[in-house]
Amino acid sequence: MQYTKLGNADLTVSRICMGCMGFGEAGNGQHSWTIDEEHTREIIKSGLETGINFYDTAIGYQSGTSEQYLGRALKDFAKREDVVVATKFLPRTLEEIEAGVSAQAHIEKMINKSLENLGMDYIDLYIYHMWDYATPLYDIMEGLNNVVKAGKARYIGISNCYAYQLAKANALAEREGFAKFVSIQGHYNLIFREEEREMEKLCREDNIAMTPYSALAGGRLSKKPGETSKRLEEDSYAKLKYDGTAKEDGEIIARVAELAQKRGVSMTEIALAWLLTRVTAPVVGATKLSHVEGMAKAAQICLTKEERDYLEEPYVPHRLVGVMAQNTAEQAKEKHVWSTGN
Repeated sequence: MQYTKLGNADLTVSRICMGCMGFGEAGNGQHSWTIDEEHTREIIKSGLETGINFYDTAIGYQSGTSEQYLGRALKDFAKREDVVVATKFLPRTLEEIEAGVSAQAHIEKMINKSLENLGMDYIDLYIYHMWDYATPLYDIMEGLNNVVKAGKARYIGISNCYAYQLAKANALAEREGFAKFVSIQGHYNLIFREEEREMEKLCREDNIAMTPYSALAGGRLSKKPGETSKRLEEDSYAKLKYDGTAKEDGEIIARVAELAQKRGVSMTEIALAWLLTRVTAPVVGATKLSHVEGMAKAAQICLTKEERDYLEEPYVPHRLVGVMAQNTAEQAKEKHVWSTGN
């Protein structure tokens, strides 16, 4: 495994971040295909053994049970100071807004619940899960700064935003002396490359770490045409994101399969090796032990410029999907993909 600094943060992370969205009580939240605690523990233990020290979860994953599974596994298999743990919080609900709950009170409540779920005293990277149009940005940044000052989070990150929103937030933080965002977790992979238009350039100039989710496009970049899995069949959210462009994406997926066969490696290794040339540490999910092996091996592959060009050449512009498709003031009051569940 290779390691690097997480942007401007004093955190050393593995080049692969294990995504924990697939862990948690199935059906208790958004997904039906998540795995139970016994299998979660096996995968996390295997990840630690391969050198993965960076783990990403969220309070919105299966009503907090993902956080609980991760916390208990890390307590049993690792020293707290040897791992970097990230989790995410959601904006205030309409009920909280109507009840007059402030952004600061909401953020404090969210991090306290995540710390309880994880069984930890602090979180290394606390991530703002989606943009909140119903709350002044100052209130969000002040609330996050309070969390850092209290020692409950070492650094803060953001997910699902535009480059202008990240730049605006960090400019406000710099002006007010607040903690700044050190990372962005956006939607980025070989078949969805819209982050290259603005976000990638901003991050390169300001040394903000890119830790994208959906690194394998919900498994599409790891499966040959015709192959399937429980997640591919049941993940309605991923279908929403990718089914509409399946024809255009198919050419790229075929090239990943072709190059994998030529190299004698898995499609996972090729797709992640490409992404590793662009970002700090992709967030990669695992629901089987074999997935851990694939993501770990990807860090050892070096693609040539010709190979990278071959994989990139068929790409066509994509419309924003998923959470980013709802990143507008008009959509702010609509029901979103994620909630804290029960």
